[in-house]
Amino acid sequence: MPKRIMQGVVVSDKNDKTIVVKVERRFSDPVMKKTIRRSKRYQAHDPANSVKTGDQVRIRECRPLSKTKRWEVVLNAE
Repeated sequence: MPKRIMQGVVVSDKNDKTIVVKVERRFSDPVMKKTIRRSKRYQAHDPANSVKTGDQVRIRECRPLSKTKRWEVVLNAE
């Protein structure tokens, strides 16, 4: 089964080997017909500590690395 890949912005890099990525999705409201933005934060594994706050990154689904980490950094999307 293929692993999901998402793109988002790094909002925190304070933890060691962990970043927090904010992923935003846009969809149309079925009743109001307006575009709605919803965002969610994912904790991702960054073993080299190479990503900084504000960077655009891609994250990929992986095995559980800790209680909250199920994603890993693939590459910078610059």
